[in-house]
Amino acid sequence: MPDKFTTQTADAVYARVTWRLLPFLMLCYVVAYLDRVNVGFARLQMLTDLGFSETVYGLGAGMFFIGYFFFEVPSNLLLHRVGARVWIARIMITWGMVSACFMFIRTPASFYALRFILGVAEAGFFPGIILYLTYWFPAERRARMVALFMAAPPLAGVFGGPLSGWIMQSFAGTWGMPGWQWLFLLEAIPAIVVGIIVLLYLDNGIRSAKWLDDREKALLEERIEKDRAAVSAHASLSAVFADRRLWRLCVIYFCCVMGHYGLTFWMPVLIQSAGVAGTLRIGLFTAIPYTGAVVAMILLGSSADVHRERRWHTSVPMVVGAIFLSLSAIAGTHTTLAIMCLTIAAAGVLSSGALFWSLPTAFLGGVSAAAGIAAINSVGNLAGFVSPYVVGWLKDQTQSTEAGMFAVSAVLIVGAVAILTISPRLVNR
Repeated sequence: MPDKFTTQTADAVYARVTWRLLPFLMLCYVVAYLDRVNVGFARLQMLTDLGFSETVYGLGAGMFFIGYFFFEVPSNLLLHRVGARVWIARIMITWGMVSACFMFIRTPASFYALRFILGVAEAGFFPGIILYLTYWFPAERRARMVALFMAAPPLAGVFGGPLSGWIMQSFAGTWGMPGWQWLFLLEAIPAIVVGIIVLLYLDNGIRSAKWLDDREKALLEERIEKDRAAVSAHASLSAVFADRRLWRLCVIYFCCVMGHYGLTFWMPVLIQSAGVAGTLRIGLFTAIPYTGAVVAMILLGSSADVHRERRWHTSVPMVVGAIFLSLSAIAGTHTTLAIMCLTIAAAGVLSSGALFWSLPTAFLGGVSAAAGIAAINSVGNLAGFVSPYVVGWLKDQTQSTEAGMFAVSAVLIVGAVAILTISPRLVNR
């Protein structure tokens, strides 16, 4: 039996684990997110070059999530079986190769097909990392870890927006290729490189971590075993999918994702509509909302852990994000006001998505966690298909982004209300 460990000793060990894992996992997610949403920047040139309508763009952007939906649960179950190191590496290398192929898009059909294949390739990455964190961190420390990991998408926006704008502006015309083709090619390379590094750096779990001594491993394993004893243990996958709590969480996450991609896929357009011209300047302006989101996510994640409270920490940011997302569309060409509203909207919308994951991981463990997290993520991410398509269609119909942002905001408020129907005893630990 391991010795009784002091709080100070545990904090020191968890700090070591955090510094070993979180920066690298965040890097992986930054790379993933760039390849998932750079289509939002490519849109600034691609639609004109290829003659695509807003509806075609919205449908193509959303097709990613159809492939994602069908392969998410099988992918996460395979990760749980074969180990995170090999499977995450496979995912990253595959999606990097597919993402590079976007430079060859010529027709709506090829756009739809590649977005679908990209979703298949990336399926399992995000829920796989969420599952992986449950191997290392107990529920009482997990909200902060998930919030840190999910700070990666806004960090990708902080650096990726200016990078995308610079690539499209600086490489346009090089070797006869437009800027959007260079964007897809150059931003695909990091996924392949980092995927290879995963094979060398990542450990499957506590027991295989050579950088921990036996006493540190015993401490971590003791905390994880206590945590697993407190979560529900489903006897079979059918029992997991028969759990009504799981499907309620699917609906809530659908609402979170609706807001997330309503914001991220259309942020370059909203900033352009606010009076900002030029792909590089638009890219630089996108860094402002994402910076605000990073700060909010870290602060709210820490607060949720300190207070052992999950529901209000998730629902209130959703409502705030919904209000200011609508206001950002109404702001029109008042650039300062629009950017301020987008910053508050991003802080609310992206923080709620990060904090959401402290809800299911509080009562799911083992195989039920592998299947349950993947099911929630795959069903919820169908909103990634619905959101850009609905916003694009409404923009074609109204020649404005306002109606689309109003629709997305309404869905966010529905999700915020649904969170408060969950029993606090189930998730506040």
